[in-house]
Amino acid sequence: MKPTQKLRELRQSLWLDNISREMLEKGILKRYIDEFSISGLTSNPTIFDHAIAHSHFYDKSIVELSSRGLEGEELFFKLAIDDLQRAADLFLPIHEQTSRKDGWVSLEISPLLAYDAEKTLLEAKRLHEAFQRPNLFIKIPGTKEGLPAIEEAIFEGVSINVTLLFTPEHYKGAAEAYMRGLERRLSKGLPLDTVFSVASLFVSRWDKATMNIVPGSLKNKLGIAIAKKTYKIYRDLLDSDRWNLLAHKKANPQLLLWASTGTKDPQASDILYVKNLIAPDTINTMPEETLLAFADHGQIGEILPRDGGDAQYILAQYRQLGIDDQVLGQRLQKEGAEAFINSWKDLLSSLKQKSSLLKSF
Repeated sequence: MKPTQKLRELRQSLWLDNISREMLEKGILKRYIDEFSISGLTSNPTIFDHAIAHSHFYDKSIVELSSRGLEGEELFFKLAIDDLQRAADLFLPIHEQTSRKDGWVSLEISPLLAYDAEKTLLEAKRLHEAFQRPNLFIKIPGTKEGLPAIEEAIFEGVSINVTLLFTPEHYKGAAEAYMRGLERRLSKGLPLDTVFSVASLFVSRWDKATMNIVPGSLKNKLGIAIAKKTYKIYRDLLDSDRWNLLAHKKANPQLLLWASTGTKDPQASDILYVKNLIAPDTINTMPEETLLAFADHGQIGEILPRDGGDAQYILAQYRQLGIDDQVLGQRLQKEGAEAFINSWKDLLSSLKQKSSLLKSF
């Protein structure tokens, strides 16, 4: 059995953190589904910027759509939705076979709205309606301003991938927003089993941020410790009376998703955040190179301990070095939001340049 199949046997879903029209046109995504048990897909502005700027697979569509007056964000979302609809169709059999629990694709709203709850909600509803497929997650950042939009979106029946979570407290905030949305649906007599969510915890950026300020014995351990601590909170929540009441009414659990799982340290294992984050009822969305590495020489490590294992001990060692994970987590979320804004601006700039260039031919 392939390493990727073994993860599936352990009830962990493998998603691909990448998409491009080239992957769709050449059948690469279909092959990953068939050969590597990939059962979902995530995207973000950086991924689309790279896909559009570094290939000619979008040129014909850009010319056609530009001639119809589309530009800027409107042009981008048309291109992105076209790609993600094709991907969603590939995952639809998995979506149906798993009673909608798997087989999802994710589309991020404009990062410029990360700190505006009202506009975030309006955009989430607009994209959800425009997509016309059952297996779309709208990605909303789990910022303080994003949480009310997440709650309202869940209440209104829009399935959400909560992104940019870094700390266990960020995760808990996302989980509570999801449950509040479900509880409001329940109070109005609305069905709970039609709404889904995942909570995306970013892992590798912790280790990148501390790579040059900790001794070798602590390198590349902070992200996994944060994940272990979050996993304990996740399991505790699923065992809570509050959740059991919702589950009894057929609510779907908000699954914990490991994001940013590509290794940043060239001296570390290229499958570091795959082999060390194996846990049932979770998802690992990984970059293409990480997927291929794990498929080639993957190792199945220990299953994440239900109680968080050595997480508190590792975190205490970092604190002794003056690294406050609460402060750092807030900084990482802020930097993550800013990075997506910069990628968004780069993406729109690339589209504008490409449209102008193609018009000249």
